[in-house]
Amino acid sequence: MEEMFKTETKRGNTKVFAIGGLIGAVLLGAAIWYLSLTPPMEVQIENILAGSHREGTPEYDELNKDIVISTDPKTVQSPTGMGTIAMYIHGNIYNKGPRIIKALEVRAAVVTQFQEVLKERKMLVVPVQKSELGPGETIPITLSIDGFQKSDDRADIRWKVTAIRAE
Repeated sequence: MEEMFKTETKRGNTKVFAIGGLIGAVLLGAAIWYLSLTPPMEVQIENILAGSHREGTPEYDELNKDIVISTDPKTVQSPTGMGTIAMYIHGNIYNKGPRIIKALEVRAAVVTQFQEVLKERKMLVVPVQKSELGPGETIPITLSIDGFQKSDDRADIRWKVTAIRAE
């Protein structure tokens, strides 16, 4: 009868769990160390744009006249949970020139009816969305700008090329 109520003691696999936890901690530490070696996004963008032409140079003016940016009517305004408004701006960038664009940074600004800038955002389009923009090609672009108040006069969207590099 005593044998019926006797409970068996199971040996746990604590050694296996300890070794697995130690290996997991080492792998997690190695991943964090590796990710800390990569430069910040701002530095990476500046490296991509190195050698690009900026506003005020003759090369910029020559290349900029061949870039056409249009706002798509699919632009949406949406309320956020914080009581502000976010805008999801859609557009198209068209290269009407004969040269291949290797790097292109644009700025989108939401302006009032008096052309005062409410908010703006820069975005690296080429090579992030597409490796290059060839002659006659179009790239669709979407970006979001948030933090608008309901009372803000969001009359228009203005695009501007801020940096460009071509072959």
